[in-house]
Order: sequence, then structure tokens, then C-alpha cells
Amino acid sequence: MFNIVLVEPEIPQNTGNIIRTAAATGCKVHLVKPLGFDISDRALKRAGLDYWHLTDFTVYESLDEFFAKISADGKNCWFASTKAARRYDDVHFEEGDYILFGKETKGLPEKLLFENYQNTIRIPMIEEARSLNLSNSVAIIVYEALRQHGFGALKESGHLTQF
Repeated sequence: MFNIVLVEPEIPQNTGNIIRTAAATGCKVHLVKPLGFDISDRALKRAGLDYWHLTDFTVYESLDEFFAKISADGKNCWFASTKAARRYDDVHFEEGDYILFGKETKGLPEKLLFENYQNTIRIPMIEEARSLNLSNSVAIIVYEALRQHGFGALKESGHLTQF
């Protein structure tokens, strides 16, 4: 449905949690190197639990390679940042859009944000807070994109197992 792009993620547990979110929502994950961990890292797999088989992900050597590979598909790129002027719920996401998130310690490169400022989005928070956890930010924005499209084919109801 949507493409989650992690640019130079540093913490394997965050990436594992994001992979689990992607698996549960049908989103694809794009990892842009350098990564702060080995893709086979135990913590990454532990956080993703048994969802690896449900996840489609691609690893890129650089942002340049990522943009070169997606340039022909005509989808929007959204850049999540605390430096953005617009809220994430003020934009209309199209199915297949790419939502980029930066590394935990620095976010996305400021030059990239400057060049794409009309497509930068933020999650509101108090002024004193530096940022939210990366995996929480991904979940908030991805679920807004899904909500805008009626949650697609996601299962919308559950059932009790003991009663």
C-alpha cells in the first residue's frame, strides 16, 4: 500500500518494530545504507518476531541509488521531520507513496529537506520535545495514510477466542 523508507537507521530494535508494522499493514520497507547494524542482527529479528516472511524490503547502498530506482514510478515522496512546517494529517497520501524517515540521532539530511520542503511533514508535539521514537513516528504516519484510504484490505474486526 505504502512505502516506508528508513534512511541510515541506527537502532536495530526500531527497524525491527518498523518491519513488524510494515508486515501488519502490507507496506514495503526500503533501507538506505549505511545501516547502524547488521541486517541479520538478532535484536532486529527479535523485534520483527515471526513477521519476516510477511515483509517485503529492499536495501540500497545510498540515497542516490534509492532515488534512481524509484524515479520512474511517479509516486510522491514525503519527508518526515521535526523541521517541517506542515502536519502529517494536512497532506493527501496516494497509494504507493514513499514516506522517508531519517536516522534516530539526526533525522533526514537538511539539504534533502530544503530541496523537498513542500513535501516535508511533521508530527505535532510540545516545543521542549526533541522528537518521538522512530518506530512510533512511522506507525503514526503510516496509519494516517492508511486511514485516508479506508485501511484498504486490512482486517478491521477481531473476535474473542474464549467466549
